[in-house]
This record gives sequence, structure tokens and C-alpha cells, in this order.
Amino acid sequence: MERRTRTYRGALGLLLAAGVLLTGCSGETGQRDKASSQQRGGAPAPAPARTGGTAEDGAKGKEAADKADGLKETAPPDYLSTFALDVDTASYGYARRTLGEGRLPGPETVRPEEFVNSFRQGYHRPSDNGFSVSVDGARAGGDDDNWSLVRVGLATKAAPATAERTPAALTFVVDISGSMNSPDRLGLVKSSLGILTDELRDDDSVSLVTFSDEATTVLPMTRLSGGRGKIHDAVDSLKSANSTNVGAGIERGYEEAVEGRRKGANNRVVLLSDALANTGETDADTILERIDSARRDYGITLFGVGVGSDYGDAFMERLTNKGDGHTTYIADEEQARKVFVDQLPAHLELTARDAKAQVAFDPKTVEKFRLVGYEDRKVADEDFRDDSVDGGEVGPGHTVTALYAVRLRDGVSGHVATATVRWLDPRTRTPHEKSAAVETGAIGGKLWGGRSTRLQVTAVAAYFADTLRGTSLPGTPTLAELASRARKLATATEDASVTKLATAITQADRLKSGDRDDGSTVQEGEMD
Repeated sequence: MERRTRTYRGALGLLLAAGVLLTGCSGETGQRDKASSQQRGGAPAPAPARTGGTAEDGAKGKEAADKADGLKETAPPDYLSTFALDVDTASYGYARRTLGEGRLPGPETVRPEEFVNSFRQGYHRPSDNGFSVSVDGARAGGDDDNWSLVRVGLATKAAPATAERTPAALTFVVDISGSMNSPDRLGLVKSSLGILTDELRDDDSVSLVTFSDEATTVLPMTRLSGGRGKIHDAVDSLKSANSTNVGAGIERGYEEAVEGRRKGANNRVVLLSDALANTGETDADTILERIDSARRDYGITLFGVGVGSDYGDAFMERLTNKGDGHTTYIADEEQARKVFVDQLPAHLELTARDAKAQVAFDPKTVEKFRLVGYEDRKVADEDFRDDSVDGGEVGPGHTVTALYAVRLRDGVSGHVATATVRWLDPRTRTPHEKSAAVETGAIGGKLWGGRSTRLQVTAVAAYFADTLRGTSLPGTPTLAELASRARKLATATEDASVTKLATAITQADRLKSGDRDDGSTVQEGEMD
């Protein structure tokens, strides 16, 4: 990661034409890794041969109908879509919190990929330290039956059991500013750290840094073996103070992480904050430039945990994206247990560094396409195999989904797209790739009532997010229809998270329509 000056411009789809560097694979099977000497520094996948029309413009006669659908195509003329992988889920967690308080989330805080990635997908997982790649889809429905939703799914192997994972050296950087002085902020952070301290193994280590207007080391790196009580005492002693100098906190946190770094361990900085920076350096890129050598030379990644009803979502996301990590959001102790107990190995281990995806659509069958979300994760097509350009970091047990709205050409059949993922081994930095392709026959079925309930859950989450942003995908149901579908899917999947999705959609529908349970009216943004 010697050069990180490029900006993310895509989202999740390393899809290449079959036969470029890799032998093609179809369905849900991946492709064998090639030697790194074949992959390092290569050119981007060549665009398929053009046969008339472009992915962005399509047929002129359908332009007005597309505008009526609210569809803004983002496909490049070369039919390639390239972006860094993203396993963040904070946007969805924060939206649920906001809706539960009787407010609609701001459109700028809604990232559809984080809604989608909050749900189980049922992808086949690989047995090795890489990715599986699967591509499927279904007809979206609506007035134009040529539109389909195509799902690109990437999965890493299952997370190891707690007893089998690599030891961890964690530096907690805790916001104790005045804005954190409430039970659902600093109170929740303290209970979360208490839960985590009980969950960590004896061979793990923890240090604790706090920040308000300045940063303080409360506890140097301490082994859990013999030090668990000290850690609990340090956490219990936390009290809120003044301003929010996130920059000072992160800088001190990385100093502690480097000083307490353990060879062979997973070294992480964990930031717990409402991310409302108002003192010192408040620009995410500048903050991370100060600790760039710690990130680059020692491979220390940043895991952001957001809290609070007023939450600096964009700031936290920028910090973790540029800090080679990811972010999540917790609103209560139940979610804290999910993050710090159930999902802990996935947040601590690392399977892939600088992972990118590229999807190559076939212009013989595809007229136009749109990637749902990933706007701030875009990567230039030619940078797909440039391993100095930043990608995403992914741990074991994660899945990453990219959903595309794809309009097929009239009456065509055959190859639709090939998806490729490229990543670096986190220890050796050796590059690897895998691919999978999809044909028209695999995306021709109806979405609703089809065999894949998980694809339907993905579609509901994406449609919900897109509606909250004020845009519209082809075949978008009303919020009331989405809530009904989510409730049926919750029953079919026996998945409590889908039940919560249905509740969130119902809350949004009431707020959008201005109706409360008591019959009164609420304006968008008004608190209960």
C-alpha cells in the first residue's frame, strides 16, 4: 500500500471476461488461483467487443421510460464495473436506530450495499483462504420485463471458533467527549467493552486510550491472562469530559498499538465513538496520513464501532475505509453481543487485503446496467490489477454482495457477465483471483415467489435503501408491499433479522405517509 492517492469510485464487482488470465467458471464455483507472476501488474480485463449501443445510453427510444423509472445508469461505455470490496454494515444499523426513534434517516447516510450486506446470503463458502464467487439473479418485474436483478456474491471461509483463532492485540480508542455522556453512548461502550473483555482469551492483549479535547493512555497493552480485572477496572473508570478530538485519539491509539504490537497476532485499533469530531484535526484523510506508516509498515487495521442517535456516519466510514478496516453500528446491548461475541473472529481475523471486484458485462446480451450502491468504493477499471491502489479488507465468515439492475437486449440468450475478485494474501501480499460467469438462463426466473428466498431478501433490502435515498430501481414495490414481502420472507427463512427489516420498512412507510399509530401526523425528521 505504498500509494493510496486514488479515490474509490465503484463498488463491488471484479468481473472479467472468461479467458482473461483465468480459466472461466460458471454458476457458484470459483476459479483456481493463478501464479502471482501471471497476475501482478497486468492490464485491466479487456472490454467485450462492441456490437452497437452502450451500456450507459442504451437504445434512444427507451430513454424517456428510464427517466420515468428514476433510473440513472452508471455503467461505463466499456461494460466494466470495478470497485473495492466493503463489509461495512453501519448504514443499515443507524437507519434502524433512526427509524425506531420516529425519524427518517438522511438520504446521504443510506448506503444500499451496507443494507444488503447486513443479511445472510447462503453462498457456498470456500475451504481455502480465498473467496468463492457466485452469480445469480431473476426478472425484476414491473412494466419492462427486460430488467433483471443480478446478484454477485463473494464469500470467505467460515470464521474459526474462538479457541482456534489467532491471538489478538487490540487497542481500544474510546470517545469520552461531552456528546458521549448518555447511557446509549458511553454507557453502551462500557458495557460492550465489558462483554468483550469477558469474551477474549487469556492469550489476547488489550490497551485502552481515551480522548476528549486530548488523548490519554488509560491502560498500556495488557495480557488478559492475569490482567482481566485491570481491564474491567479501566473500563469502569471511564467518564465523559469535553470536546471531541478524534484525530488525537487515533494518533495516540496507533502509537499504543505499535508499541504493544505482537508478532503473529491480529493487531487492531478499535474506535468506539459517535464520530462527531469538533476539535483538532477533523478531516479523515489528514488524520490517517499522520499514522500512515503504522498502517503500512505494521499492517494495523482500524475497526470502527459507531454509537448514538446523532452519529457522524460519513466521517466514521471515511476513517475506516482509508484505515484498511470496516465499520459497524450498535444501538443496544443485543447488537453489542452480536458484534463482540457472535461475530468477534470475523472482526479480528483477516482473509484478504486490498480486495477488489470487477464485473464484465457482455454487450451482445446486456443493453445497460446499474450497480446498486458502492458509490464511494469505485475504482478505475485500469486499477483493478494495480495492487498499490487501495481495496477493501475482508475477514473470515464474511459475505459481500453486489446487486445490479441489468436490462437485457430483446430476445437474446447466452453469456451475461463474468465476475472476478482479486485480493492480496494478508501476510505474503501474494495476489490471487477467482471468477464466475452467469448466463441468461440463470436470471430468467421471476424474483417474487422464486426458489431463492435469500435473493428475495437481498432485493427487499436494496429496494428499501434505494427508496430511502429517493431513487428508484426497476420494478420497485411500494414500502407497504416491501414490508409485506419481508414479513413473508421472515416466516419462510425463520430469520429474526428479516423480521426486524420488515419492522423498519413499516416504520419508514408510516413516516413517509405521515401516519402514526395514534392517527396523528409526523413530519420527516420530527422526533417522537
